Amino acid sequence: MTVLFQQLVNGFSLGATYAVFAIGFTMIFGVLNLLNMAHGAVFMWGAYIGLACVADLGLPLALAVPAAFVFSGLLSVSYEIVIFGPLRKKEAHRWIGLIASLAMARGLVALAQMIFGTHVVRYPTVGLLSGYMEMGGVRVHTLQIVIFGIAVLLMGALAFMLQRTRMGRAIRTVAFSPRVAELAGISVRNTAFATFFLAGALAGVAGVLLGLLFNAVSPFMGETILLKGLTVVILGGLGSVPGAMLGGLLLGVIEVFSVGYVSSAFRDAIGFGLVFVILLIKPSGLFGQTEAARA
Repeated sequence: MTVLFQQLVNGFSLGATYAVFAIGFTMIFGVLNLLNMAHGAVFMWGAYIGLACVADLGLPLALAVPAAFVFSGLLSVSYEIVIFGPLRKKEAHRWIGLIASLAMARGLVALAQMIFGTHVVRYPTVGLLSGYMEMGGVRVHTLQIVIFGIAVLLMGALAFMLQRTRMGRAIRTVAFSPRVAELAGISVRNTAFATFFLAGALAGVAGVLLGLLFNAVSPFMGETILLKGLTVVILGGLGSVPGAMLGGLLLGVIEVFSVGYVSSAFRDAIGFGLVFVILLIKPSGLFGQTEAARA
């Protein structure tokens, strides 16, 4: 039983980072009907910005996380300015935007390689985060508590913003119908900017959290998380923020249990396999709607 609770603790801390990343991913799809394949590159750059703040500038983590939040949000907004906005004006097919975002991602990865190199770098040890506590034989690291706390805080703040603020109502209206939003006097372009900023900011913070959790940052870390984020989004239901939250936590727990009870070699195979089984039972995802229902 102790091992079970230990795996749950590890799984929730990992799954929380997946959830924060996937929420931004699914927001862009749910609001703008776009799959932004450069979202993983924003995640990677957020991790590097957080690392630079802590290691090079000597800033505390409490300032590094907001710095990654803002930088990654602005980087994500550049996608709307450079790629998706112009394509939307030309009424281009959304698959063109997907290919363009892939090209943008490769460019950002190459730029990161030029600036930071290709080797794996690590966050410096933060004394406060290196501690742990034991409860009934279950070891809970301070870092895990901080990561889970930041993730929950961000998810709660986003849920409040979407439900209780004018911007949140605008985002939900555009997600329902851009045409209806325009008739209601809502600027679809400004709402797209806000959506991209929030999505990118969440991805950047997720990069910092995962970089801390695994103590490893590299230019290629965004490629793996992109696949996992896409899996979480499909599992939770395309465009569903609650689905992304639950799906991220679920995938994290599945992966940790796979490593603990089977083998690390089968970590991804078991995780994706169980997701596939769930989707066979509910193809629209945990919180998704069928295309007919959405129409």
